[in-house]
Amino acid sequence: MNSKQLSLYREMLKYTGLAIGIGIIVGIIDAVFGRVLIGITNFRSANPMVLIPFLSIAGLIIIFLYRTFSKEALKGMTLIFETGFGENERIPKRLIPLVMFTTWITHLFGGSAGREGVAVQLGATVAHTVGKKVKIENGGRVLLLTGMAAGFGGLFQTPIAATFFAMEVLVAGALQYEALLPALVAAYVSSSTSHLLGLEKFAVDLHVSFQVDAIFILKLVVISIVFGLTGGVFAAGLEAVKDVMRKKCPDSYLRIFIVGICLSVVFLVLSKGRYSGLGTNLISAAFTDGKIYAYDWILKLALTVLTLAAGFQGGEVTPLFAIGASLGVVLGGLFGLPVMFVAALGYIAVFSSATKTLLAPIFIGVEVFGTEYVLYFAVVCVIAYLFNGSRTIYHLQRVYKFK
Repeated sequence: MNSKQLSLYREMLKYTGLAIGIGIIVGIIDAVFGRVLIGITNFRSANPMVLIPFLSIAGLIIIFLYRTFSKEALKGMTLIFETGFGENERIPKRLIPLVMFTTWITHLFGGSAGREGVAVQLGATVAHTVGKKVKIENGGRVLLLTGMAAGFGGLFQTPIAATFFAMEVLVAGALQYEALLPALVAAYVSSSTSHLLGLEKFAVDLHVSFQVDAIFILKLVVISIVFGLTGGVFAAGLEAVKDVMRKKCPDSYLRIFIVGICLSVVFLVLSKGRYSGLGTNLISAAFTDGKIYAYDWILKLALTVLTLAAGFQGGEVTPLFAIGASLGVVLGGLFGLPVMFVAALGYIAVFSSATKTLLAPIFIGVEVFGTEYVLYFAVVCVIAYLFNGSRTIYHLQRVYKFK
């Protein structure tokens, strides 16, 4: 064994050790963030008429906190992408309490938003801070991806999907293999830690049967295209609405206040908060034979876009899961296919399209719904990914071009 190999092994051991530490820290933070968010969701669901009318006030508090303590942290995922591309050297530690608290406020008062963006930012900030303390040549990007995987894995407890999400999200179409081992270790450790601390994993025992023939395949292709276009509409709509709001109302305080008032009215009129929060109510209904309306997916899409574009905090992924699952119920009934099966396909395919990731959503399908239908998960995600074009919710995401 030569000195170069020894150096490589030492570096791998160092990364693995750091990944374990990062995974534990991020898993603890994810557990706290996730469990409080669940409690907030339950409390808001029980008291919508008391809390949702004050969404605009919550928005003013969010802007005030960021402007007072860290304007830079308001960039959110953009800051993480800038750091990953070497365009930024600092992720403020204040981002952790700020993004947690402001996301809790958003959900408490009824904003339609997710949580994965928060988890990824938390993990990236922890790993970036650790990287500043430990000297590893060119190790900053690897540790950043390690933290992103830990954040995603700890919250959703899908460590394989989390690993590939971190590896492929910065550059669509290219995998950052140098981060594979530490990202996988951190994701598993974070997932195990958050689970031990009481954060439960969402999983569905999917047992459906169908006959595979030419008609079935044709239906599957059409459905996949619809999912791909839906993810593209979400991504394009989010960017377009943000631009329009900034141009029409440059003052962030006034913008979030006005949109907050409008959202409060809409949320209360539409079934007293049915479309508020994460969308887990829609996901649950999709997989438990609950009531899903034909318009649920489009209303959840539109209201999530408005919430995030206005400046409220949270992520996009859980609402994307809800949009995909509820749209899947509609399409399953329309095409005469098993509803839960198509809901599962929508759950992962809309996410794949909107985030411009491919392997992560396939593995989410495996880790949430089981291995039996992995071939269909792959086919649907590939088609949805391709029919989205180049649209993505992460505007700094780069697209790899084969030369």
